[in-house]
Formats: sequence, structure tokens, C-alpha cells
Amino acid sequence: MKICVTSRGPNLESEVDPRFGRCRYFIVVDTDTLDFEAIENPNVEAAGGAGIQSGQAVAAKDVKAILTGNVGPNAFRALQAAGIDVITDVSGGVKEAAERYRNGDFKSAQGPSVSSKTGMP
Repeated sequence: MKICVTSRGPNLESEVDPRFGRCRYFIVVDTDTLDFEAIENPNVEAAGGAGIQSGQAVAAKDVKAILTGNVGPNAFRALQAAGIDVITDVSGGVKEAAERYRNGDFKSAQGPSVSSKTGMP
């Protein structure tokens, strides 16, 4: 299964980025093999709409879940509409987060974890 972890760097040893819409990288991980693809987030400096645009970018990668620290209301709705499970309050390393997801250690978020515009620069 493919999942996406927000990341501060381009590999599995990087730390989870606590922001969704303006994270530095999206790490798409195959939970069976831990093969991954690092995608630089083009929305880091977006004036607005970063959550929705990031949600669309992640959905295009056909992932089943997103693991991040926080997600705002617009991004949450965009991810839900795409059928992507949203997991918030994730921290630590990207590889560790992927392994914890594979082991069933996380619960799905029931709504956004921060208000709109929280991650604005």
C-alpha cells in the first residue's frame, strides 16, 4: 500500500514535517517494501490555497493515507474527498512513521487539527 508522509527532507531518515500544505517534501512510501519517492512540495511559499493544492498533488500519487503533524480544514476536506485517510499528530522520523502505520499504531483524524491559515509564512 502507498502512503504519504510529510517530511523536512528528501529521504526516509528525515523528520516528519508538522505542516501538511507547506511541508518541504512529500515522501510516498510503499508500506510493504519501504521503497519511496521524494516529491518536493511546490506549495511551500504559496500565497494561499497551499492545503488544497497539496491535497491534489498527494491524491495524484494514488496514496491511501497521509501522515502529518497537522492539517487545516481545506486540506482535510480535499483529502477526504479524494478518499485519503488523514493521520495527524505524527512526529519523529519518516521511516518510523511508515512502520508505525504498517503496524496499525495510528487512528484516523476525525477533522482538521488546526485552523485555516495556520501554516502561512
